[in-house]
Amino acid sequence: MQNFSNVIRISNRLVGANNPVYVIAEAGVNHNGDMNLAYQLIDIAVNSGADAVKFQLFNTDSLINSDVEKAAYQIDSDKVEQSQYEMLKGLEISPVECELLANYAKEKDIDFIVTPFDEPSLSYLLTLPLSALKISSTDLTNLSFIKKASKANVPIILSTGMSEQSEVDEAMQALVGNFKDLILLQCTSSYPAPTSQLNLRVMKKYADDYGVIVGYSDHTSGIGASPYAVAAGASVIEKHFTIDKSLAGPDHQASLSPAELALFIDEIRKVEAMMGRQVKRVELCERDNRLALQKCLVAASPIQKGEVFTRENLVARRTGGRGVPAKFLEELTGRNANINYVAGAVIES
Repeated sequence: MQNFSNVIRISNRLVGANNPVYVIAEAGVNHNGDMNLAYQLIDIAVNSGADAVKFQLFNTDSLINSDVEKAAYQIDSDKVEQSQYEMLKGLEISPVECELLANYAKEKDIDFIVTPFDEPSLSYLLTLPLSALKISSTDLTNLSFIKKASKANVPIILSTGMSEQSEVDEAMQALVGNFKDLILLQCTSSYPAPTSQLNLRVMKKYADDYGVIVGYSDHTSGIGASPYAVAAGASVIEKHFTIDKSLAGPDHQASLSPAELALFIDEIRKVEAMMGRQVKRVELCERDNRLALQKCLVAASPIQKGEVFTRENLVARRTGGRGVPAKFLEELTGRNANINYVAGAVIES
């Protein structure tokens, strides 16, 4: 299944192997339904150096039945006695408000991405000039929803939390042949996600099996697994952040603070720099050391002009970079010396 793009343009950024890691600061519902807070979250994402800020758009009545209880992590992080429906109702932003946030993000020169959680929200987002569209793990098995999202004229980022390999296969099969600009994220949908259950190697399997750009949606605590995910091949990283971890709401406690978000992105950039290129060469910082530490050939004993070079009368030593490199010992053996050498003299040719 090699039908997806190797490099994707999101706004003015290229995403894929050998390009800078694309970092999405996930605001999610951490605005608590307050637009002023939502604007502040965009500012924090900008100041942290994130490439994109992401929000969630949903109509609670279209998303969930009114009697559904909270998920376990939502109960643990938000002690308010209410159903999941009641909680989500207080976290909605309207389509108009979403568009206002998109315009503000554009003014701030940061990409704006949204996750739709229901059909009306998806239909609305398909009319907006977004940088990309994110499909949550909760809709990985909602194949008609994924197919509809593929009609967007922007790249799609698809998370794969809470899913079996066979379900990921089905989702990819639903997209192959109809859509190319896809980024597939490994994700463990637990808050926080345990270290032993992150399975970062899955990203390589995705890349090998589907020929798709891969990334990681990080639900670990603190800076967590993302820097390691970059080393494992992630081209896209997504992480929740908040203005204040003590705020009421389901995601604040598991999110990064503004200071942590900046450190998080800095750490990713460090790992990215460490990864470098797939080219082995002498680096600038090594050049002086190479001269000082690598070995060249010297006379192990006096050698007369015309005498044959042998393994016995040649030895490799550090010479400060002067002379014939030690790797040419075999080539030099059997030749005749063209000058006299005292013991320890550097062999020049």
